[in-house]
Amino acid sequence: MYDPKSKVATEFINHEEIEATLAFAEAHKHDREYIKAALQKAEAFKGLTHREAAVLLACEEKDLNDEIFATAKKVKEHIYGNRIVLFAPLYLSNYCVNTCVYCPYHAKNKHIVRKKLTQEQIRREVIALQDMGHKRLLLEAGEHPRHNPIEYILECINTIYSIKHKNGAIRRVNINIAATTVENYKKLHEAGIGTYQLFQETYHQEQYKLLHPKGPKSDYAYHTEAMDRAMEGGIDDVGLGVLFGLTLYRYDFVGLLMHAEHLEATWGVGPHTISVPRICPADDVDPATFTNAVPDDLFLKIVALIRLAVPYTGMIISTRESPRVRGKCLEMGVSQISGGSRTSVGGYVLEEEKEENSAQFETSDRRTLDEVVKWLLDGGYLPSWCTACYRAGRTGDRFMSLAKTGEIATYCQANAIMTLKEYAEDYARPATREAAQKVIEAEIPKIVHEKIRKASVIRLQKIEDGERDFRF
Repeated sequence: MYDPKSKVATEFINHEEIEATLAFAEAHKHDREYIKAALQKAEAFKGLTHREAAVLLACEEKDLNDEIFATAKKVKEHIYGNRIVLFAPLYLSNYCVNTCVYCPYHAKNKHIVRKKLTQEQIRREVIALQDMGHKRLLLEAGEHPRHNPIEYILECINTIYSIKHKNGAIRRVNINIAATTVENYKKLHEAGIGTYQLFQETYHQEQYKLLHPKGPKSDYAYHTEAMDRAMEGGIDDVGLGVLFGLTLYRYDFVGLLMHAEHLEATWGVGPHTISVPRICPADDVDPATFTNAVPDDLFLKIVALIRLAVPYTGMIISTRESPRVRGKCLEMGVSQISGGSRTSVGGYVLEEEKEENSAQFETSDRRTLDEVVKWLLDGGYLPSWCTACYRAGRTGDRFMSLAKTGEIATYCQANAIMTLKEYAEDYARPATREAAQKVIEAEIPKIVHEKIRKASVIRLQKIEDGERDFRF
């Protein structure tokens, strides 16, 4: 039985409900009245149910599809404006006991160089990231009880937060590690993590079993129910995602939205972020795995519809995607991107010293962080390294109450401007610095709250004079 408030995986991600939803979408994909009503609801920032979104995904009418994209742009601009948050992944270890058929870290892969960073190596990697200008990291590690126990992850977090180099500091560490226990989630929460991310890969239970033959991740229910355990452990900012292309995209699209609805119904807090990775070639991964690949135009529609369905969520796109696709996604939904990323263990320093490949996947966007920042500035965006909400306790329902109304901009606009000023002063090339200053001058008048606007101007001068880390 379908029950969004249940904590049983097969009840809140119910196969029969997904199949019924897909049938409903097929039956209503030409129902212009239904589609128009759904778009009006979305334009009022009220979100969409998984059934409404499924109908819009099935829609084939060009004028209505054009309206979907236009509405997504409006919703994105209302909630997030032109602010784009930047981050980088840091791969700690590629030791893994799972046999996921789409991932080169799988236990049977004998080609890949296995690595695990020591704390000193982490220090060197983090300093390299700080020297680029990064302020927030996403930690990644394979699942291995001996090489990557929770104690190792906690030690890495502590090491990262302790590193101060010149004006650099990592102000927030987000985590993407395997499903674990409530007790371990409590430990991660106490360590001061930001968002806990865990991708479902696919919500189709039978396909999930085929894609995860052996290892702890093969337990569909344990994996799918992980976010509930994280919430129980005190982590109220969680991030969802599927790997589009592993199975039929319509099924996973509906399952993803049902998971968001479940979190909202059960905890009163929907997903802080939703990531939209597409499967891409990797070492020792059978090309047959890519038979359900999602083409660009369809992928962009999925991004737009997630923005309409879950308007408050931060949407993340990685360097898997090309600059062209990333640019299109920014227009209609994405609010967070990685920059200057390396997807291998030790990729920022160690691999420059040794020709060893331990990458999880090949990146399509290989530009430096500064090149990405300049590209954003030239495109009219406001690059941001803001971590103020995490540090001010605006997480979970406190963040959602501000995000859903758009009031979060009261803080975000000023904080983004100040972090951009820091980047321009400390790390930017001359051309990027000049472009940043022009954007800052254009963005200051958009700070609606007069006291915050005046205080921001004073703080910008203090940043120019050498002070750092202001926030509202």
